Amino acid sequence: MKKVHFIGIAGKGMSAVALMLKQLGWEVTGSDEGAYPPVSTYLDQYGILYNKNYAADNIPDDVDVVIIGKNARLTPELNPEVAEAKRRNIPTQSFPEILQEISKNKERIVVAGSYGKSTLTALIAWCLTDANQDPSYFIGEVTHDFPMHGHIGSGHFFILEGDEYPSANWDNTSKFLYYKPDHVVLTSAIHDHINIFPTHESYLEPFKLLVQSIPQNGTLIHADEKYATDISKNFAGHKTSYGFSEEADWSATAISFGTTTTFTLMHKKQPIIDIDTTLLGKHNVENILAAAACLLPKNIISPEVFQHAVSTFKGVKRRLELLTQNSSISVYETFGSSYEKAKTAFAALHTHFPQRRILTIFEPHTFSWRNRAYIHNYDDVFDTSDTVLVYEPSTQGADTHDQLTLDEIIARIQQHNTKVFAVHSSTEALDKIKELVHPDDLIVLVTSGNLGGLIGLLPDFIEHNYPKHHEDF
Repeated sequence: MKKVHFIGIAGKGMSAVALMLKQLGWEVTGSDEGAYPPVSTYLDQYGILYNKNYAADNIPDDVDVVIIGKNARLTPELNPEVAEAKRRNIPTQSFPEILQEISKNKERIVVAGSYGKSTLTALIAWCLTDANQDPSYFIGEVTHDFPMHGHIGSGHFFILEGDEYPSANWDNTSKFLYYKPDHVVLTSAIHDHINIFPTHESYLEPFKLLVQSIPQNGTLIHADEKYATDISKNFAGHKTSYGFSEEADWSATAISFGTTTTFTLMHKKQPIIDIDTTLLGKHNVENILAAAACLLPKNIISPEVFQHAVSTFKGVKRRLELLTQNSSISVYETFGSSYEKAKTAFAALHTHFPQRRILTIFEPHTFSWRNRAYIHNYDDVFDTSDTVLVYEPSTQGADTHDQLTLDEIIARIQQHNTKVFAVHSSTEALDKIKELVHPDDLIVLVTSGNLGGLIGLLPDFIEHNYPKHHEDF
């Protein structure tokens, strides 16, 4: 039995790989100072022993390999376990490296792009699962559909969420370049992670390398987004496109946004099957088109099985996730790590609920929201919001770039949306919400952090103070 120790085991990617190695029969241990549900619950359920602190003696004496996470503090200078692994000359790897090893005997489908990766990876895996094909999968977020976000299945396919972010503190190779794909689904390539990729050209480079790595008998499935299309032009192998342009091979017609989203799936302008999904927004129609383009051409699953799988797919947590059930006010949480992700979420809510006011609570957590060069993103991102509450920007890495202040962010938003307020704590946010919110409003929590704990407090606060109308039951 092989033995592995994870330093930083509670990260989404690290925990998924730890769970997969456990399924493969490895003895798995780990450590992390920030282990919280649902990840900590998964680790406990599968009997993975981990410490909630970092110490040199946490590493077992007879461990075969140590997997080290990407957190900035996981270096020999700042972390005693990393230093100990180095002192003992224990073989070390990043999780993408070991993920490459455990997926090598499967047909690999890598989902990459600036947005849509987690939802699309989960959707493809769910379609194959619904078809009783038991795929393996690695999903970078927690889903509503699977008992965990990493799984080794008996089936032929391995679906991997592919991240362009560097693999480790000592290795700037983009994670997805380790995965050696048979097929790539490319959703987009809009500039992101500006702290790592200072120019758009530097950001595009790993995506070009990923596409170049597809074998001759592989497939590139790409959105009709401008940069994904540009990258596809240099690929000589088999490729297919999806989206809403006239040129897209896979498209949608008769789209209706209501309680659910319905449309007719089209291939080369011919109707294939009608689709009904609980997922909100045009961007999720695009995700479904991508999954169809990936799975239907080679009859991996039938259109009827695809239709059923999509209708039962619940999606990924923190992606327009409804947090309230028993209130006249709907509270949604969405992962707002970039302008594009936030903008598409707002568009989805406005499309489905055009008559309802939107109160947005926003935390500038990522570099893309905090860097002065991108202050223009605040000019229109909140166009559909009636009121905006803004938290203090995260201070992590603030000294490594030209960081905006809260006052500067507020001032920029005020040029286009006068109802904007600064908040500094959950208590202050709750008081402000109570002052501003109306029955039947939508509240949207937009962050890649935790809004100072507000996410855990707000749903109960709203359901207690604004119960659902009697006629709604």
